Amino acid sequence: MRLHVGCAMWSLASWQGRFLPHPLPPGERLRSYATWCNAVEGNTTFYATPARSTVESWARQTGPDFRLVVKLPRTITHERRLTGVDEEVRSFLEAIEPLGPRAETLWIQLPGSFAPADLGTLAGFLRGLSRSHRYAVEVRHRAFFDDARSVRLLEGVLAGAGAEWVPFDTTTLFRSPPTSDAEREAWSKKPRMPRRSVALTDRPIVRYLGRDDTASTIEGWRDWVGTVAGWLREGRSPTVFVHTPDNAEAPALARRFHDDVRALLPEVEPLSEPVPVEPLTLF
Repeated sequence: MRLHVGCAMWSLASWQGRFLPHPLPPGERLRSYATWCNAVEGNTTFYATPARSTVESWARQTGPDFRLVVKLPRTITHERRLTGVDEEVRSFLEAIEPLGPRAETLWIQLPGSFAPADLGTLAGFLRGLSRSHRYAVEVRHRAFFDDARSVRLLEGVLAGAGAEWVPFDTTTLFRSPPTSDAEREAWSKKPRMPRRSVALTDRPIVRYLGRDDTASTIEGWRDWVGTVAGWLREGRSPTVFVHTPDNAEAPALARRFHDDVRALLPEVEPLSEPVPVEPLTLF
């Protein structure tokens, strides 16, 4: 059994000297992060298709079992809304090709305005995609959570393409008023998403947003620990991304989530030991 866990990024200024050695060249930070976690969200690709040389660097820094869930560029998903984007998709797939199995699943994050009326567009887009990858879709329109018919329609579209539904669980963040600047900013920017824990494929992906307070974050994911353990027992291979508003402790929290699942299922493959932050000495 293998559980993949990770964060929203592989480098953060506050991690240097704590989770990542410091100083550390930018071209080595993913390698160091990959000793803490075995997955990461590829959010940078949302803003632009990366250069192939950049992607080759990502591949060199990670093993083939590492999962880099890259997000399709916003040109495709938000600006063109999945319409007339064949060339953009082709260029993106060519750019990320060096990742090989690391990019097993590609992440299609849709804007909050993408509604049930747009599902025909999504269905056509998914049908036209290369079968060389799996696909996972994140929606934010409230009807996909509040209206049973819309839920069924979306699930049908995704099932027809063998695609997964990515839940973004923000219930812990919005459970009580913010207590830090980072939490206040998250309250103003993050969507108020209800908890959804239904897996459509054997590769479910979860995005969980906690609080800056570690104890509150851990308390908030208790249900997810049981859900993920259940998926593993069913033969699924889940990936869980742990976020907090400031992400200051995110690598350690991701590993803690992995430990909590292994407490229920000791047969889950353990994570590797992180690289030492300080150089080893004889004394």
